[in-house]
Amino acid sequence: MLFVFNPKAGKGKIKAKLSEIIDLFNRHHYEVIAHATQCPRDAYQQAKKYADKVDVIVCSGGDGTLDEVVSGIMESGCKVPVGYIPAGSTNDFANSLYMPKNVVDAASMIMEEELYRCDIGKFNDEIFAYIAAFGLFTDVSYQTDQDLKNILGHVAYVLEGVKRLLDIKSYHMRVETEDKVIEDNFMFGMITNSRSVGGFKNLTGKNVDMNDGLFEVTLITMPKNPLELQEILTAVLTAEDNSNLVHSFKASKLILQSDEEVPWTLDGEFGGNHKLVNIENKHDALQIFLKSTKETGTK
Repeated sequence: MLFVFNPKAGKGKIKAKLSEIIDLFNRHHYEVIAHATQCPRDAYQQAKKYADKVDVIVCSGGDGTLDEVVSGIMESGCKVPVGYIPAGSTNDFANSLYMPKNVVDAASMIMEEELYRCDIGKFNDEIFAYIAAFGLFTDVSYQTDQDLKNILGHVAYVLEGVKRLLDIKSYHMRVETEDKVIEDNFMFGMITNSRSVGGFKNLTGKNVDMNDGLFEVTLITMPKNPLELQEILTAVLTAEDNSNLVHSFKASKLILQSDEEVPWTLDGEFGGNHKLVNIENKHDALQIFLKSTKETGTK
């Protein structure tokens, strides 16, 4: 087993339980190669290096660490299963699959060896585990200092986000899916396979299935006045699709074209600036250890 973990994620809470977790893995007859990430993209490099050499890759950290591991595995061309021990400050992916919040409980769940096949996304030539987004607030997570994230948690995101409300930027985009074309000025957009975004549930809509081959898409147009802004906030917070200013739909493929380069975020990490983006749902591409429950809807 490759066990790669981010020692700084979520106030470093994995550190105190490391020996207990590795002992648990050993008792289940795994030879463990433990690696603490040393720099950005380290988890990606390790996953890519070991994907065809181990029986399982377990990662611990935030959603960014998971994104790196999934990307490394996908690029290797191997189908090695993944175990995830959530230890970040938001853990959207883990919350969406109702994973245990306690790190030792999460490790124990992995050892039950029940596999769940989960969709992931392809963004041009890159991979994302659960969200690709642009616009308002999307750069908050990668511009908020790691230490500040650890100390303040969600408050850090909110504080950083509020500073941006006075400087809302929009992007003129043409969005094409299998059955529709939308062209407008958007201040925010997200293509997700998740029940939780930024720690908030239901922002992606209702009846989310993480292995149905479809993304949940939300595109928010630029409001022209405070009344329209209020209408948008109400529609988003209630998850009700009753505003012409918010486009919510499901799609397996999207092409997004913009007049200027748009900065994107993939799983909370900077995904580059792009004028043309092709997004595709890779159905059942990720094998992840997950205990079957009524809540997850897994079998």
